[in-house]
Amino acid sequence: MILQTIERYYRFHAGIYDATRWSFLFGRPELIQEAISHFVPSHILEIGCGTGKNLTQLAQHLPQARLVGLDLSEDMLEQAQKNLAAYSSRIELLHRTYDRPLTADSAFDLIVFSYSLSMMPKDWEHVIKYARQDLKPGGLIAVVDFHDSNFGWFKRWMSMNHVRMDGHLLSGLQSSFRSLSLEVNHAYGGLWSYFLFIGQTEM
Repeated sequence: MILQTIERYYRFHAGIYDATRWSFLFGRPELIQEAISHFVPSHILEIGCGTGKNLTQLAQHLPQARLVGLDLSEDMLEQAQKNLAAYSSRIELLHRTYDRPLTADSAFDLIVFSYSLSMMPKDWEHVIKYARQDLKPGGLIAVVDFHDSNFGWFKRWMSMNHVRMDGHLLSGLQSSFRSLSLEVNHAYGGLWSYFLFIGQTEM
């Protein structure tokens, strides 16, 4: 039921997503720059790739990399396919949920989550575990997401948009990966905070 609700939500928003989300989905370009500053990944997975904004940036900066984008919204993936047409030979888009590891051989150097974990209120811990299994030894996870807010009304409003904002994600990430970098920033005078996290699996 929750997944169907989110699919309906993005069916409406897919066409206007990039034009509207710039005003509150902060830190996405900075996350990509920080992730690729540590090493040059050759096989990348993004969970919740949406319209392909991050994959486009990665494809531009990493001309030899193979990229996989996964999203549960077919409408968002249709937008991504259009946006990524110039890189279609090395990008694969998957319409599915991330309810298990994608591979059996820890294939990815980098896995990106951009404002997607906070939309998984019940499954986020399992998703982090799957990401660990999909990463090569020494591979990186890069996450930018909502962190917390001191205003209950704002949290309730965000929950109506399928976002949980309780400061719950960072502890799970830090206990599952070796932290390479962490930054917590405030938006709109402290209305909410968001974080950028780069973590690494064991070598």
